[in-house]
Amino acid sequence: MSTTRILDGGMSRELLRLGAELKQPEWSALALINSPEIVREVHKEFIAAGSEIITTNSYALVPFHIGEDRFQTEGAALIRLAGRLAREAADSVPGRKVLVAGSLPPIFGSYEPQNFQPERVQDYLKVLVENLAPFVDIWLGETLSLIAEGEAVRQAVAESGKPFWISFTLADDKADIESGEPKLRSGESVEDAASWAASSGAEAFLFNCSKPEVMEAAVATAAAAFRKMDAGIEIGVYANAFEGEQGESAANEGLHETRDDLNDDAYSRFACSWAEAGATIIGGCCGIGAAHIHRLGKTLRS
Repeated sequence: MSTTRILDGGMSRELLRLGAELKQPEWSALALINSPEIVREVHKEFIAAGSEIITTNSYALVPFHIGEDRFQTEGAALIRLAGRLAREAADSVPGRKVLVAGSLPPIFGSYEPQNFQPERVQDYLKVLVENLAPFVDIWLGETLSLIAEGEAVRQAVAESGKPFWISFTLADDKADIESGEPKLRSGESVEDAASWAASSGAEAFLFNCSKPEVMEAAVATAAAAFRKMDAGIEIGVYANAFEGEQGESAANEGLHETRDDLNDDAYSRFACSWAEAGATIIGGCCGIGAAHIHRLGKTLRS
């Protein structure tokens, strides 16, 4: 566990805690528009909590959240701002090397694999990649619901010269948790996703924005698949703290409630189980704040 690398946590609730406005459909993009200094402060708080890798606040900078017109007129500038704020925060800490991961979200909506449009996806990913590239060390395709979204990210960053990581979101309704057979929200198996990752050139294969309860089985499945293929790919996890069923409404229609039972101690226990199953990159997603990251880092390194 001592070699585990620590990611940051979820941006949105930390923005709220520090006083930023947060509402749908713009979600965390609204802070870049109205209070970018708070975005920088959230990055700094995660670094102070022990994060070795922070993620640009570019997740909501897609038409799904900010609309097609705003994306076309303001998208590039907002994406550059997101990259710059993360880079400034990472470089502000003397004596520490903090990496910046460039968030490349699902272009057509979180948890919406049925909306994927292969003929249009590169038009939007190109804008994200071009404007984040000067600021990031790693590309992070995250909260992807189907393998085709991962392949789109691979294609988008192929000429960038920077490493890329791919993170899938898992089906996590009650029946999915009880089945013990991890799968992507598209229904594709984790084993098939791992097989694709092994051939893609990705340096890390992660799971995020799903309940903590589904993560250990996914890590174990991926680890077994990579051993079988003799693939040297790191595995990572950053779960969310959402309560209830996450597919009940579109991800740009409201704010999910977060769980009362998932405090920093409970989350760190989950983190230990992921590390024991084979994860070497661990952080948090929506609802997992700086306090959670501080605790899990101390626990994993103790």
